[in-house]
Amino acid sequence: MKIKPEFITHGSQSEQVMVSTDTKLFSGLVRSNSTASFIIDCLKQETTQEKIVDAMVSEYDAPRDRIAADVAKILEKLRSIGAIDG
Repeated sequence: MKIKPEFITHGSQSEQVMVSTDTKLFSGLVRSNSTASFIIDCLKQETTQEKIVDAMVSEYDAPRDRIAADVAKILEKLRSIGAIDG
């Protein structure tokens, strides 16, 4: 899975924003906290849900099951706006 090319992101120190260049896909602005930003950054390359979880486990001090649940939740939200393939 990967972020669709119609979605562009811009990050600052405290958050990341994502917009669609195709308003037929999504018309709005997605503001992400650092956790969601990490996931979106992983999705800039072709990846899997499991690889994202593995990367987050290496980066964050949290239980794997909690991280996996958070990743699943964010991926579902991104799917609901048509932001990812796969």
